[in-house]
Amino acid sequence: MAYDIGLLSLETLIGPVARATEALARLDERLARSPVREGFVERQHFADAAAALWLEGELVHLEDLVLHDAHMDIRTPTHELTRAHAVLRARRQIFSRAPDWALGREGFLALTGRGGAMPASGQKGPEGEGAGASPVEADGRDDGEDDLLAEEFAEIDAVLARSSKILSGADVSARKEETSRRDRPEPQNGLIYDLDWNEEERLAEWQDMIARTRDLPVVLRGAVLLEAWSDIEVLQHGAWLGPLLVAALLRQEGLAGNHLASLHIGAKKIPRERRRARYHSDRLLAFVDAIHDAALAGLKEHDRLTIAKNQMERRLKQRRVSSNLPGLIEIVLSRPLVSTGMIQDRLKVTKQGALNLVSELGLREMTGRGRFRAWGVI
Repeated sequence: MAYDIGLLSLETLIGPVARATEALARLDERLARSPVREGFVERQHFADAAAALWLEGELVHLEDLVLHDAHMDIRTPTHELTRAHAVLRARRQIFSRAPDWALGREGFLALTGRGGAMPASGQKGPEGEGAGASPVEADGRDDGEDDLLAEEFAEIDAVLARSSKILSGADVSARKEETSRRDRPEPQNGLIYDLDWNEEERLAEWQDMIARTRDLPVVLRGAVLLEAWSDIEVLQHGAWLGPLLVAALLRQEGLAGNHLASLHIGAKKIPRERRRARYHSDRLLAFVDAIHDAALAGLKEHDRLTIAKNQMERRLKQRRVSSNLPGLIEIVLSRPLVSTGMIQDRLKVTKQGALNLVSELGLREMTGRGRFRAWGVI
């Protein structure tokens, strides 16, 4: 049965939609000229990734996610941690591209896994936009090179397999048929996937919702798409992708043009009973409130970072021009927390030098441990 929007109760929704629109626009306007914009966006990526797993009933610590992203894990990464890192990479990928990339054909196929593996986020430009930059993997290799290598290895494997069959005396079909069979998608594992779950049909239904809601106000449209994604249950193992696509829509429409809305953080503040309410209007109102709460949380975080930056910059008075403290301030503002190793790697200082910089800046120790300590702003 196709998803039905139904009759929208404008008397109930118009007030919350207006409040959410105002809060989201206010946050985006502040970020347009904010000196902490880059750090705010990066920190929101981490926080939203952790919130996405929280909504699925999994706990991922920000400390572990930051260290895993920096390739400095202090323990073996868990399955939940790798999934949270996938959310983090998807957010970076969406934000580094043009605003209309995620909901375009190329972006939609890449993010949903239909167009090959999702590439890692590209390097941001001076304005935080990387539409023209080629995505680069964490180890410095270009995605295009990886794709070419994968194709070459696949060809070699096919030739070896064909040669083995010929040598064993087996009947080998024509090369064209072999290539055609290899290009077909492999059947999904029935132990992991529900084979009756038609993701292609569900994705098409949700994309149809994007066209059907084109005339609605942006926030109301986003809430309808969030509720539709939850109701249709589009992807079996990617429920977190829906809010990212809706956040990309808000950015594409210009309401959140300077950041990627953290809708998982907003949904985390809404009780599950409201998000899974019996009536459609109640669920829709809950998702409108989630967008509003995401904007309010962003405003509070932005104000907190602005105050912290001003306080830390007071310690730069009468410092040498070659001091590493400004660099440390930039690192601290761009991560929920930093470790000694991260400071050493970014600032090219010794371990003791990193500890001295931390003490001079007066950062707060976040872990409460004697080893593998990490620091952050209050």
